Amino acid sequence: MSEYPSDISVFGTCPPSVQEHGRDYLDRVRDVARWSDEAGHEGILVYTDNKSVDCWLVAQTVIDATARLSPLVAVQAAYMHPFSAAKMVAGLAYLYDRPVHLNIVAGGFGGDLEALGESLPHDARYDRAVEYATIMRQLLTSPQPVTFDGAYYSVAGLRLETLPAPHLASRFLVSGSSPAGMAAACALSATAIVYPEPPEQQAPVVSSVPQGLRIGVIARPTAAAAWEVAHARFPEDRAGRISHRLAMSHSDSSWHQQLSQAADQQGTYWMGPFKNYKTFCPYLVGDYATVGQQIGRYVELGYTTLILDAPAEQRDLEHTAVVLDIARGSLRVRA
Repeated sequence: MSEYPSDISVFGTCPPSVQEHGRDYLDRVRDVARWSDEAGHEGILVYTDNKSVDCWLVAQTVIDATARLSPLVAVQAAYMHPFSAAKMVAGLAYLYDRPVHLNIVAGGFGGDLEALGESLPHDARYDRAVEYATIMRQLLTSPQPVTFDGAYYSVAGLRLETLPAPHLASRFLVSGSSPAGMAAACALSATAIVYPEPPEQQAPVVSSVPQGLRIGVIARPTAAAAWEVAHARFPEDRAGRISHRLAMSHSDSSWHQQLSQAADQQGTYWMGPFKNYKTFCPYLVGDYATVGQQIGRYVELGYTTLILDAPAEQRDLEHTAVVLDIARGSLRVRA
């Protein structure tokens, strides 16, 4: 048997609503969803926070605009009871015959949590998230009424009338960048998502749960062409740097602090967009072969799910498809 993974599970990312407004944003969501669907992605991440359009409305828009693509909805316990969230998942599956995947989040912007009266410390929020996701999973998979009595939630004889069929089962993902997050992923047997260091510094997967990466890609036939696009798309922004530092001062997020300490650029690995407050993940920038090999190296280390940052245009996904083919090809050769 090969020691290397045979394939890569790929999710895209829906653009955040704070960058566009109204009808323009709706059209943008539909465009990005269609591009991701045509690229063969498994799903697309939908953000949730106080400022964004409701994630479930965006998820329905994604499904309406595509043939196969599944929303990967960020679910925060502070916003909705687990029964209500499970009912949304079951309802979309019932109406559209499409699975809805779940990215269980326990953090967020400090101001958002404070405004909601959220006072639990970082690790306790992950303990609550485990209970939350456990109730959701039981509701979505069990034909029997669910009874649960935990530290944060208690339900008795709760059930969904529209239980999703087995082929519509939801995948559960959890941020694994902190020890508490990784422990939550293990408790839920969920895919742990991390924000990677450069491939040569990234630790291999040692946990029993599947793991993946959140990362952006800008690749072109030559490194010079890729960096030209990268710097044009994410120019140096002093105001953005200040906003980033302010956000850091109010965040207890482990991944946020980890990325902030990384060097701006190490080979193809680039932190410029993150440190200029334009996005929330590292980027790989370079020629097809180099970026493809770098992604292949991450996958060799055991990270088999990729959540790619939102594309600016459809051609971005076409270029990324070349990179992913190279990464998959390198894995087959090593196998």
